[in-house]
Amino acid sequence: MLPFTPLQSKPTPRFSHLTSHPYSHPIPSTRRHHHFSVTTPPPYQPRRLAIKAIDAAQPYDYESLVSNQYAQSGRLKIAIVGFGNFGQFLAKAFVRQGHIVFAHSRTDYSNIANSLGVSFFQDPHDLCEQHPDVIVLCTSIISTEPVLKSLPIQRLKRNTLFVDVLSVKEFPKNIFLQVLPTHFDILCTHPMFGPESGKDSWKDLAFVFDKVRIGEGKSRTARVDKFLDIFEKEGCRMVQMTCAEHDRYAAGSQFITHTMGRVLEKLDLETTPINTKGYETLLNLVENTASDSFDLYYGLFMYNKNAMEELERLDLAFEALKKELFGHLHEVLRRQLFGKAEEAGQRRILTKLPKNGYALPAPSSDAIKSQNNN
Repeated sequence: MLPFTPLQSKPTPRFSHLTSHPYSHPIPSTRRHHHFSVTTPPPYQPRRLAIKAIDAAQPYDYESLVSNQYAQSGRLKIAIVGFGNFGQFLAKAFVRQGHIVFAHSRTDYSNIANSLGVSFFQDPHDLCEQHPDVIVLCTSIISTEPVLKSLPIQRLKRNTLFVDVLSVKEFPKNIFLQVLPTHFDILCTHPMFGPESGKDSWKDLAFVFDKVRIGEGKSRTARVDKFLDIFEKEGCRMVQMTCAEHDRYAAGSQFITHTMGRVLEKLDLETTPINTKGYETLLNLVENTASDSFDLYYGLFMYNKNAMEELERLDLAFEALKKELFGHLHEVLRRQLFGKAEEAGQRRILTKLPKNGYALPAPSSDAIKSQNNN
């Protein structure tokens, strides 16, 4: 640090000790020359500046810098590709937890992004040049592959983490493995909720994930953990399973749920003054499924190999239920047609066939008893 000369009064005269006090007797000049020897004092040394307050004197605030570095060590730069309803839904949580969020979409959502504290980029090249730590694909299922192939991944850091949030898992996993070079990390996830079901809270809502490909190194492992920690802090129930297991379970739960909601929607169900709790549940199901695009439902069917089997099982179950209903109806009709004898369970039991042209004989009492005992 350069020496600093503080502003101060004039230096003390070198011979100040020889000046007479105003109340002392003057000393004759002859005596001064005979009784005092004058020595040369050391050269004047300017005092250095002593720093007492770091915040006031340093060229930058070191203490604040360290604090910012500590705060940013837990922050991620997350780029959301596909800034529709679900992308905006996730962005709110990312921003709320202090992460830096970018967004890109074909539609201009710059005004909405600014209101959420998100930086919006219309050009994917500009987005990738921000070098995000994580890229989250929030596109529809059927547009995932073309959108992924349109990204200029050569502008990204070589170890960027790619994440999907689709409702099917085997399909995006295979696309990622085919398109992305091996130096990119892959995390397949499925938040089992959406803007409607998770509008109030994410507490106890399932979040499924599969670490498909994570490179070696503590920093890459820590990055994945930081991203998953976002959902854990929001209260999600974290469920780790393979993509194949997810699709098998989802076909029997999510696809069937959406199918029943779509079927009930075709019936144009309306609320009534005497709604039961069960009927209210059905109305809520229709509302939740109808709010999703048909592309989502089509994607659940098209890109989950287990969906067709579940649809066939649903069709067989419906046919079996109709047969059971018609079977009971058949019994009612028989009783109405054949009267009291049929209602009492008394049926004519022929011990032998009558000859042609003869009427059927009346049942014997023994035959009636035997039939009733059976």
